[in-house]
Amino acid sequence: MDHTKRDRHNTESVVEGDINLTPARSQWLQNEVSEETKELLEKDAKYFMHQSMSTPCLDVLQNCEGSHMISVSGKKYLDFHGNNVHQIGFSHPKLVARLTEQLQNLTFSTRRYANETAVRFAEKLTSYTPKGLNRILLTPNGSSAIGIALKLARAITGKHKVVSFWDSFHGASLDAISVGGEAVFQEHMGPLMPGVERIPPPITYRGIFEGNEDKALEYLQYVLEKDHQIGAFLAETIRNTDVQIPSKKFWKSARELCTKHGVLLILDEIPIAFGRTGTMFAYELFDIEPDILCLGKGLGGGIIPQAAIVTREEYNKFGHISLGHYTHEKSPLGSIAGLTLLEVLEEENILQKVKEDEEFMKKALYKMHRKYSLIGDVRGVGLLWGIELVTDRTTKEKATAEAEEIMYECLKQGLSFKVSKGNVLQLSPPLTITREELEKAFEILNCAFLKTNAIA
Repeated sequence: MDHTKRDRHNTESVVEGDINLTPARSQWLQNEVSEETKELLEKDAKYFMHQSMSTPCLDVLQNCEGSHMISVSGKKYLDFHGNNVHQIGFSHPKLVARLTEQLQNLTFSTRRYANETAVRFAEKLTSYTPKGLNRILLTPNGSSAIGIALKLARAITGKHKVVSFWDSFHGASLDAISVGGEAVFQEHMGPLMPGVERIPPPITYRGIFEGNEDKALEYLQYVLEKDHQIGAFLAETIRNTDVQIPSKKFWKSARELCTKHGVLLILDEIPIAFGRTGTMFAYELFDIEPDILCLGKGLGGGIIPQAAIVTREEYNKFGHISLGHYTHEKSPLGSIAGLTLLEVLEEENILQKVKEDEEFMKKALYKMHRKYSLIGDVRGVGLLWGIELVTDRTTKEKATAEAEEIMYECLKQGLSFKVSKGNVLQLSPPLTITREELEKAFEILNCAFLKTNAIA
């Protein structure tokens, strides 16, 4: 099957992420991929279901270590995407050793039995959250953490409705896409879960409330005042995909509105917790506390699927219903992975390192912004940054073809990252990345921009 041919659905899906179906895809296959790799990619396309933003695959991996992925043909990529699981890099030696040791002991914990590893993990995780935010449930993936949070909110408030943002992403299961706001996940899926009220997000670049968070707050207040069946406000503290960062004023006001109207604040930090922003949790940047916190992705150290929700002590009153009840709920392997992740963050002083790396990336990206007219906006925090590409800085027309051209040029030179919303280069390197590797990444980026004649 020729994946490079566009169909009528691609026009819509291109605004959600990179679909790598431009002519650059054909050139990549023809010039950059070995025959062995082509054969494996063809088999991959034969056996796996095709889906937006996952198909077609770019290469075939053989190994991953530290900041790099290595293909079967020996090509090394600096991975600035990592599906947001690589806070401590790939195959961290301490985590590999801990998992190996765990495999020699308890490998599975059947329901209704406790295990010491899960208890130690829960104790460690809640040592980082505010006093009173100390009850957890574990689950294998982020989508199910969102599902648990939604069920818990209904049980606590007795209300079934939830407010969320358009363009938000909270997972790929049916309940998660029902509360999410990305169109590509909802096509052909209706009817979705009822009771979801979506509102425009506060963003600084593009959008109907561009640069006017007060209007976004006014909209939230209006909805909460009008609909008394709303029991929860679910939001990404920082939108990961295209790196949208609300102000402290916005979040403190939103927290106050939730408290005033008896609405639970559920913060989705599945992709951005554990040091990505220079703090253990992103909400710390805004001096707020959630009622329910959803965690995942990097919680498993980039090896084991592991997610969790953390909530308040006073909400621990539903022993008569099943809120999660997942088979691998208290997985010894997932628990040792989470416990080790937290220990590595401490032992290697990762939070401080991220703050120092933030200054480096900020300086390098702002320099690129001044140099290349193709860059309309740069935004970020910690080691999460977005470069928004436009064909014209005045009209802000999305430079989608150019974004993919730059992506493929970077891939050729050994740098991998995600393109979000069709025109935002999202840079999310491992938190353990060295300064030398960061400098190398920016050399590659600058080279790719120069090849697109993007100089201002």
